[in-house]
Amino acid sequence: MGCGNFFFTVLITFSVALITYNILISANAPLKQDLPGPSSRSTLLVDPVIKMPLERSRRSSFGKKRLFHTAVTASDSVYNTWQCRVMYYWYKKHKDGPNSEMGGFTRILHSGKPDKFMEEIPTFIAQPLPAGMDQGYIVLNRPWAFVQWLQKADIKEDYILMAEPDHIIVKPIPNLSKDGLGAAFPFFYIEPRKYESVLRKYFPEDKGPVTNIDPIGNSPVIIGKESLKKIAPTWMNVSLAMKKDPETDKAFGWVLEMYGYAVSSALHGVGNILYKDFMIQPPWDTEVGKKFIIHYTYGCDYDMKGKLTYGKIGEWRFDKRSYDTVIPPRNLPLPPPGVPESVVTLVKMVNEATANIPNWGS
Repeated sequence: MGCGNFFFTVLITFSVALITYNILISANAPLKQDLPGPSSRSTLLVDPVIKMPLERSRRSSFGKKRLFHTAVTASDSVYNTWQCRVMYYWYKKHKDGPNSEMGGFTRILHSGKPDKFMEEIPTFIAQPLPAGMDQGYIVLNRPWAFVQWLQKADIKEDYILMAEPDHIIVKPIPNLSKDGLGAAFPFFYIEPRKYESVLRKYFPEDKGPVTNIDPIGNSPVIIGKESLKKIAPTWMNVSLAMKKDPETDKAFGWVLEMYGYAVSSALHGVGNILYKDFMIQPPWDTEVGKKFIIHYTYGCDYDMKGKLTYGKIGEWRFDKRSYDTVIPPRNLPLPPPGVPESVVTLVKMVNEATANIPNWGS
C-alpha cells in the first residue's frame, strides 16, 4: 500500500510538472496550426438558437438520470468568495428538486492554498499560473485550473456544468445537453464572423467555416466530462496564445478567454445547443420566466420611480462591484416599485442566502 501511494504521488507530480512546462512553452511560442480535433465539427444540423425538448434532455433512453457536476472556478478574494457562498447556498436549495440532474459541486480555488471556507464549500485547490503569465488578466487561471481539476479529482458524474461565482440558480437544472452536444448560453457579444481574420490564427481554414465556432464562453456550459478533458488543455493554450498576441488581445479584451473556449470546443468538433433559456442577465433581462440561472454581471441602477439609470449611479442600486473588498450586508434594501421582476428576485435571493449562511459576517 505504501509503495502504491508513493507511485501515485510521483505520477501526479510528474503530470502537473509536464502541464506546467507545456503552458510555459505555449506562452513563449506561436500557436501551432495543427491543434487536435477533426477537420470540422459534427454534421448534425442544429438551429442557431433552439429550445430543447426537456423530456429528451432530462433522461437517457433508459430513463436514468444523467447527473452533472457543477464546477466553479474562483480566487480567494473577498469579491469571489462571497459570491461563491451565495451560489453554493442556492445550489443546495435546488439540487434535489423536481427534474434536477444536479450532482456534486466543487469550487476550484486557484489561489494555490486553502482558505477558511473549505468546510463550508466543497473545494479543490488548484495552482495559479506562474507569476506574470496572466499579464494582469486573472481569468486566464480558469482554463489552467480546470486542467488540474479534471486530471486529479475523482469526478463521479459523466457531465460537467461550468458555472461562475456570480450565478444564482433559480430552479433545479436538468441536463440540457444531448446527442454528444454541449448545452451553452449564446452571448450576443461573441461574434466569430466579425473577427474571422483574427480567429483564423487559431482556427485555420482546413478546420471548416468560422461559423463552426459557437457564440459562447465556457460558462454556463453543460458538457460531457470526457469531451471537456480533451478541450481543457487546448482552451488553456489557445487563451494564452491569444493574450500574447497584441491584435487578438485588443480585439477581444475582457472576453478573450471566452473566445478561447469557443475556438477550442470547435477545434475538437464539439458542437453546442445554444440555449437562450439557460440564464438571464439583469437589468437587461426583466423577467425570470423559465430560466435556470441569474447572472448578475451588470450593475442595476434605478431612480426611486423605478426608472433604469444605467451608466449613472442610481438612487437605488445593486452592483456586485460595490462589494469587491467587503461582503454585502444582510438585508439589502429592496428595489423601489416599478423595478423589473428579475432585479427584485436577484436581491431577494441574495438576502435569503446571506440571512441563512452561518457566520456571514466572518
